[in-house]
Amino acid sequence: MKRRVARAADRQPRVTQRQHLDRKDSMSEGDSSAESIHGKPSAIASFFTRLGQIYQSWLDKSTPFSAVRWAVTLLLTAIYMIRVYILQGWYIVTYALGIYHLNLFIAFLSPKVDPSLLDDPDDGPSLPTKQNEEFRPFIRRLPEFKFWHSATKGIVVAMICTFFEAFNVPVFWPILVMYFIMLFCITMKRQIKHMIKYRYLPFTHGKRTYRGKEDTGKTFAS
Repeated sequence: MKRRVARAADRQPRVTQRQHLDRKDSMSEGDSSAESIHGKPSAIASFFTRLGQIYQSWLDKSTPFSAVRWAVTLLLTAIYMIRVYILQGWYIVTYALGIYHLNLFIAFLSPKVDPSLLDDPDDGPSLPTKQNEEFRPFIRRLPEFKFWHSATKGIVVAMICTFFEAFNVPVFWPILVMYFIMLFCITMKRQIKHMIKYRYLPFTHGKRTYRGKEDTGKTFAS
């Protein structure tokens, strides 16, 4: 009887020790899972973060080279048009791309602050109107760099859509061409009327510049 009680007493601490170890393991697993969720980011998130940083650095480096940027965009446009012509499809994607570029172009030509929304035209800096007036730069609603970036992204997305048959909606393309031409003419006419009414120019070329007197190097004796 004494031996049985001793054996039971020996077994009890072992069971409690095992339970303690199991609890420790479960707590450590919970801590590691919490660290993976709330602590350091995963490898996939780190990869996409690094990819976004590289992409942004290349965008920052390309900012001063506007001619090269637009040349690449025109090359992508030509490749896309050739692809659509060879495939003889995806006209609805091309039409949507044209509408998107038209909206970007109108925002590029529009001022950041619409003059029609101002109660008093004398309040705030006015837009450039004539060559003989003081130079005031035209502040666009959509800057040139954002215009180029959005236009290029639109072409890339449209190019990707041509690889999926689901976007090849059958449509009579001459109707889309005629409708786009009409929409372009109406939109540009409205924009030109807006420019004439509020007397602003969306471009700053040809403005008068002022130069100081050139230093001839001559000294005047007193």
